[in-house]
Amino acid sequence: QVQLVESGGGLVQAGDSLRLSCAASGRTFSGYAMGWFRQAPGKERELVASISRTGNGRYYTDSVKGRFTISRDNAKNTVYLQMNSLKPEDTAVYSCAARSSSLLLSTTSYDYWGQGTQVTVSS
Repeated sequence: QVQLVESGGGLVQAGDSLRLSCAASGRTFSGYAMGWFRQAPGKERELVASISRTGNGRYYTDSVKGRFTISRDNAKNTVYLQMNSLKPEDTAVYSCAARSSSLLLSTTSYDYWGQGTQVTVSS
């Protein structure tokens, strides 16, 4: 069982930066690939970025490439999402997720989910 708690969301202006954090409970954090998802009102949830167990592999959806960076610190049981050059279309609830399966980094099949943190970008 893994419990995930996100933090770092807020209201920012276009062009600003935010760093989201996701703290995981448990002693086997390094055994899980991690992902950040977002869901905007009226839209389907989408995978924004994911990172492999070791941190050597990363995936980004096209709309955030070059602006967002996913990273993890296995010693701190935490995964991060650094978001730069934010745009109004990045406004959404961002959730982190964990999976133990060895699937492609682009998979949306995850086992555990956090509650989410709101990110609002004003124009």
